[in-house]
Amino acid sequence: DYEAIVRQVEGRRVNLARPEESLIVLKPTKQIAHRGGRRLVDGKEGAELLLRWIRQGAGLLSSRSLARVEVAPRKHVAEKPGSSIQLRATAYFSDGSSQDVTRWTVFTAEDPSAVKIDSESAAAKLLRRGRQIVIARYLDRVTPIELIVPLSGSKPDLAAEPRRGFIDREILDALSTLRLSPSPMADDATFLRRVTLDLSGRLPTTTAARAFLADPGPKKRQGVIDRLLASEEFSQYWTLQLAKLLRIHPDQGSGEVAERDQQGALKYHQWLHRQVRDNVGYDRLARSVILATGDSHEVGPANFYRTVKGPRKQAEFMSEVFMGSRLRCANCHNHPLDRWTQDDYHGLAAIFARIEGGQVVKVKASGEVIHPRTLEKALQRIPGEDFLGADIVDGRGRLASWLTDPANPYFSRAIVNRLWKAMMGRGLVEPADDFRATNPPTHPALLAGLADDFVKNGYDLRHTLRTIALSAAYSRSSKATAENKADGSFYSHAIRQGLEPEVLADAISDVLGVAGRYGEEPKGTRAVTLVDPKTRSVALDILGRCSREESCESPAGSTGGLQRKLHFFNGALLNARIAAPGSRLDKLMVAGQPPLSIVEQFYLAALGRYPGAAESAFWKKQFTGNIPTDRQRELLEDFVWSLLVCNEFVSNH
Repeated sequence: DYEAIVRQVEGRRVNLARPEESLIVLKPTKQIAHRGGRRLVDGKEGAELLLRWIRQGAGLLSSRSLARVEVAPRKHVAEKPGSSIQLRATAYFSDGSSQDVTRWTVFTAEDPSAVKIDSESAAAKLLRRGRQIVIARYLDRVTPIELIVPLSGSKPDLAAEPRRGFIDREILDALSTLRLSPSPMADDATFLRRVTLDLSGRLPTTTAARAFLADPGPKKRQGVIDRLLASEEFSQYWTLQLAKLLRIHPDQGSGEVAERDQQGALKYHQWLHRQVRDNVGYDRLARSVILATGDSHEVGPANFYRTVKGPRKQAEFMSEVFMGSRLRCANCHNHPLDRWTQDDYHGLAAIFARIEGGQVVKVKASGEVIHPRTLEKALQRIPGEDFLGADIVDGRGRLASWLTDPANPYFSRAIVNRLWKAMMGRGLVEPADDFRATNPPTHPALLAGLADDFVKNGYDLRHTLRTIALSAAYSRSSKATAENKADGSFYSHAIRQGLEPEVLADAISDVLGVAGRYGEEPKGTRAVTLVDPKTRSVALDILGRCSREESCESPAGSTGGLQRKLHFFNGALLNARIAAPGSRLDKLMVAGQPPLSIVEQFYLAALGRYPGAAESAFWKKQFTGNIPTDRQRELLEDFVWSLLVCNEFVSNH
């Protein structure tokens, strides 16, 4: 803040001749009108410290620098609401000295309705049960404090809960601290549907469901995970996931321009599919993208430099995708909630300023961005690290090496957090592109363990997905108990997820036996394989697809809202296909299948399970008696519609 306080607005904030008349003193002590209210008391320690600095010349340099800040406690578990915790902060300086800086540290509750901070005494009072975060800020250092009041009075017995590795150990440790009892394991039908959707983006076929449910083998879950990971459906679906992350889409031009852009997007998508299919390490994938040059119609990853416009947008895009960090917040000023500075932001942009992002991506001999504070050319810089030498023309090599270094604290954590979110319904850090000290993970040791394991296993996406899928935490039922129904963050039960628009569109087509139509694509094309997210499709428009022009990670990018609900109630999305000639229902009826057999087959196709006893009894009652064929068809059409609009079908649970 030195530049703003001392030098900006012609130095009017600091009066070296008459320190007592400095605006930086008069406003916060409210000696003159100030909309920010009173922040300092005239004559008290804070105001006097500020005055003493101005009297000494308001200098920037000091004989010592801040080395680190330690806050106590970093984590505290209280027995009940109403408990108060004394917070302390100690600063350690470069000259070896230390000082209690509690009174100069700002403690802020993430949720003021859950934690009350007494600014005078630095005491935190816990107002309700749960896990709360308090942020401690001293100078430019930010430290999160975790305060917990268990969610129940008695500690659950978790001794019998399965522990299949470090994931379950960390999850159960957190549940024990919170005194939360986990839900039981999901049944086989639920597990098969869940893991098939998560790993392949498809519903299990009726044949696969019957075989899995009939298999008594103890390792059948592991077997289906391995088969799915080796399947082409996995490669297609996870190409879609990475295509969304990388925002692969053609620029919307006209005439020949549109055709060329389509070609670039197609090459990019095809290249990405090969990386997933061939199990190329994520570090190699990232390096290929960052270092790409050449004709974007021939070199797929070169299209990375055509996704957004301008070096600043490229810096923001790269940091969000590969670091899970919102570096854009440091454009106009140093990041208020993280370590990133304007030098980091504009220094990274300066690296990308040397890249020409036309059809042929190449390194330019010159290129610059102007630093808004200095009004001079920004120097190329690795974020949070060092400036690059003036002799370096293309800094991307240094950037890629730093980014994919095993010691990098962002790269591996950002992607394993996204993999965890895809499988578990919620990231360990939320939002997934907002890693910062003031937004700590719910399970820090688990995130670190996943990242370390990912690096040790060659940045292998399949390995991490398999590790998650094999955990007991992944296998839990989504049916919450009375004790854990309020838990939405600690995985005491599985989190229900709405099916993505592409996955839901394909699921509807699979159950009905009528393929969706997507622009001029061949009949039978699946939505998850589409290259252009704007391919003409009424179904995907209704279901709320993401255009990929911005990040698809926000919930708003994956919901159809009211339009979808209305179409599900009474629209052509379902009704025009349920009994269409050649549909699953039509074929079964033409083949003379009994109504109850048809009911069973649709349960398997849509829900991956047989109807329960109560459901079987209900449908048996509906079809008992001498029902005319046309009435029977009408009842079956209504039955199929009811399956496709129920929560069990439209969600992955």
